[in-house]
Amino acid sequence: MNILEQLFENFSAAELPNQALLADTVQWQVSHPFEPISTKQNVIDDYFGVLKHSLPDIERKPFISIEGDYKGEQWVCATGYFTGTFTQPLLGIPASGKSVFIRYSEMAQIENNQVVNVYTFLDLIDVMNQVGVNPLRPSLGYSGLVMPPTTLDGVPTSNKNETLSKTNEKLVVDMLAELGRYDGKDLYSINLEKYWHPDFIWYGPAGIGTTRGISGFREHHQGPFLKGFPDRGINKTLCLVSHDNFVATGGWPHMYGTHTGEDWLGLPPSGNKLFPRVMDFWRCENGILKENWVAIDIPHLLDGMGIDIFEQMQRKIAATN
Repeated sequence: MNILEQLFENFSAAELPNQALLADTVQWQVSHPFEPISTKQNVIDDYFGVLKHSLPDIERKPFISIEGDYKGEQWVCATGYFTGTFTQPLLGIPASGKSVFIRYSEMAQIENNQVVNVYTFLDLIDVMNQVGVNPLRPSLGYSGLVMPPTTLDGVPTSNKNETLSKTNEKLVVDMLAELGRYDGKDLYSINLEKYWHPDFIWYGPAGIGTTRGISGFREHHQGPFLKGFPDRGINKTLCLVSHDNFVATGGWPHMYGTHTGEDWLGLPPSGNKLFPRVMDFWRCENGILKENWVAIDIPHLLDGMGIDIFEQMQRKIAATN
């Protein structure tokens, strides 16, 4: 078990058993509306404590958790769910008293066997969906729990095959370069068929949803996104790691784009230049991409568009009471 997963063992305990794995000077950034958190005690109080207050029996269920070196730094990249009984409100989202699943994606830098720098996405719009208070239009793709890797091997227990890992890393890098070849007019100017399996599954965040196949991806995510952000591009990479058939990459932010197009998430253009925070986890199969788990900090993007989704959620709650 890698150091990040060890940190979250027995997460619901009153005192975190493995908190010694947190560096005293740890820096932890969590998706909107959290502010950046500095120092070990503040992470325990202002991030872990917030989750544990709302879900007292919380536990972590990783789907993928891989580690590797990127530019001389050691990183662990993980995605899965926190789950527990939703007994107290979370950041204003009303408690249901039922089981809830909080999808997470994160990248953690490790030094001297301690966690020193972490970036975490929590899919809070999905939590809003689960309790019926999401103020956005329904996702174009499927909304609901996402699946773990079909092969159920995203949390490795053996050493990596370096040759296979680097081959799949290159596959992802080449595919991302292909995404940049959009001619501004025709989605088919991007040759996804060269890299993606015909039954490729794209597990998008709430607000966009899960899509199946290349046509589903184009219809339910790529088309609306490119229309909304026609000048989008990738300009920053936090890390890139791989383990056999799994590859993870992303940034905080990872992209840029000017919101000039109509109807992304059903919203009018704001005209603002935005900087999406994005993480991707890929599963490769026989030299082609088969599954992709995607985190996008949509509440942060909405904030950049002048929209406070948490305020809109409260208005929706008030209107139904």
